[in-house]
Amino acid sequence: MVITRKSIPRRTLLRGAGAALALPVLDAMTPALSADTKRPIRMTFIEVPNGIMMDKWTPGTEGANFALTRVLEPLADFRDRTLVLSGLDQRQSAALAFEIAGDHPRACTAWLTGAHAKMTAGADLRAGISVDQVAAREFGKYTQLASLEVGLESSEVVGSCESAYSCAYYNTISWRNETTPLPMENRPRAIFERLFGDAAASDPAARLALRQEDRSILDSIAEEVKRLRGVLGGADRSKIDQYLEALRDLERRMQLAEKQDHHELPQIAGPIGNPQVFSEYYKLMTDLMVLAWQTDMTRVCTFQIGHEMSGRAYPEVGFGDAHHAVTHHQGDPEKIEKTTKINVFHTKMLAYYLDRLRATPDGDGSLLDHAMILYGSALSDGNAHSNVDLPLVVAGHAGGLRGGRHIASEPRTPVANLFVELMNSAGLETEKFADSTGRVELRA
Repeated sequence: MVITRKSIPRRTLLRGAGAALALPVLDAMTPALSADTKRPIRMTFIEVPNGIMMDKWTPGTEGANFALTRVLEPLADFRDRTLVLSGLDQRQSAALAFEIAGDHPRACTAWLTGAHAKMTAGADLRAGISVDQVAAREFGKYTQLASLEVGLESSEVVGSCESAYSCAYYNTISWRNETTPLPMENRPRAIFERLFGDAAASDPAARLALRQEDRSILDSIAEEVKRLRGVLGGADRSKIDQYLEALRDLERRMQLAEKQDHHELPQIAGPIGNPQVFSEYYKLMTDLMVLAWQTDMTRVCTFQIGHEMSGRAYPEVGFGDAHHAVTHHQGDPEKIEKTTKINVFHTKMLAYYLDRLRATPDGDGSLLDHAMILYGSALSDGNAHSNVDLPLVVAGHAGGLRGGRHIASEPRTPVANLFVELMNSAGLETEKFADSTGRVELRA
């Protein structure tokens, strides 16, 4: 047998004026006839704000034969890769005897940390390390970025946002340690340049010139791409072409957003430079997250769709009411229906992300095959600010997850039990996390 396949370094970069472009994982990066072709596990943690209409979310039966509810129906194409979880509580969201209000900041802070947020409006924040950062500490040893924190609302709000709780608690769900919340980046251009613009090796002025001329960073590396394609096999050339096409499309969409007059769509508030239509904004950000995995720039993403108490409106679903306002429905059927429509819309957006992962090749499968995605809310009943029986879904096949089931835990089971299971499924040996008392079995 004659082995002709070329081998190139895993960290090959295509360099041009204002760009240092990472490559997707190629067959040529695996030595010929190597048995070590196992793809890495990736993890994403996605939080939606303000709770979910639980009677429209929770399946009526346990096990494999449950019927998809109205809010879960958009995930029908991913049923075999999805686990619906119920019965898991986040007790650290509950108020202590001396605490005033603060249900929302305590909820989003505790969601991934299992820690109780210190009531303060100052800089003396305190919570705990979040599960995404536990994973990032290990997976980050092998990637350029330990993790990627993404949001769809600004993290620049300061001061006190609810009662005596700092706005810093609202601005993130990710904590590096007990005192260090990580900012969620809501600017697509900033994420793009973090992934593909090597500031240490490239001239910022050159990158700016490319943007002002509406030129793609791909234009600056055209010769490098041509040279690389000449030494790759057919399968790798197809991967490169697909990747570069996706990259060029992302650039086009960002350029359109940056040119868009923010007065064109006054019903949706958003920072200048970000898409004004929510679905476009969401898709752009998740496509960046897909590319981050495809290039193995990071293996951990944390995605906060909106701040707790988010007043975002969703005209795409047919009305302009603020999200938080309609969740406090007090039994009003009209507000209940509006909240449900927002919940369904969010789940449709999740389906888009899962579809993009499924469509992206990764070794012997797809990115979705080698991923685990946690999706849910830090509150269950938004009207009551309940932290009991949180709405949670785990998607993906990484680590032996066996989908297509509704798993109902015993009431009052800590959600930290789920985190212990996810970390162990990802190969991160963990006996205890926060207030865990065991594990939620997802692989049996």
